[in-house]
Amino acid sequence: MQDDRNGAPGRNSWAHWLLIIPFIAVLWVPFYNSVEPKWQGIPYFFWYQFLWILISAGLTAAVYFLTEPKK
Repeated sequence: MQDDRNGAPGRNSWAHWLLIIPFIAVLWVPFYNSVEPKWQGIPYFFWYQFLWILISAGLTAAVYFLTEPKK
């Protein structure tokens, strides 16, 4: 089965750069390695990482829909 993208190979390749944002946000651990500020009793270290899981899922969905082949 052949992949027919209906466009140039680099079409919307800028969207893939969005995927590096979560990687950079959690790469530098000393930035978020603290207990304060707490959110509903959850230390910053944990809720910061969990928040990036949700943001990453949203960004992944956005990249998918931006780069989805037209039918």
